[in-house]
Amino acid sequence: MIIKTFEELTVHELYNILKARSEVFMMELNIRYLDMDDIDYDAIHIFETYNDHVTSYLRMYKGEDKDSYKIGRVLVRYRKRGAGKLLITCAEDYARQRGKTKLICDAQIRSRGFYEKIGFTAISSTFIEAGIPHIKMEKKL
Repeated sequence: MIIKTFEELTVHELYNILKARSEVFMMELNIRYLDMDDIDYDAIHIFETYNDHVTSYLRMYKGEDKDSYKIGRVLVRYRKRGAGKLLITCAEDYARQRGKTKLICDAQIRSRGFYEKIGFTAISSTFIEAGIPHIKMEKKL
């Protein structure tokens, strides 16, 4: 896994990250929103590549309190191969090393089972974000 701040990303890496996010969120899931929301500037970008293509990715940034990080824009190009779990484990390790005690995410309802399987619990009722049902989840570290 590659872990970088926005400033550390090469132009090539940033382009491939934004391309992967567009392909997954806009083309596959038909989500219509402005993906580049300025959070990227302050986020930690965790990703994996294969043959110059981003195969898994998430961004992590300051949570709602000083003890948490929030993860978002989570994508895995090849599912059911353990890449999602590895991605989250990497985020957990990074957060723990910085004294954080929990991860928060707004998970799509269709991904709830994945997050529960790796230790997240629901902490809200269902809400709509970008036209898709989500639920806020957290994992104590």
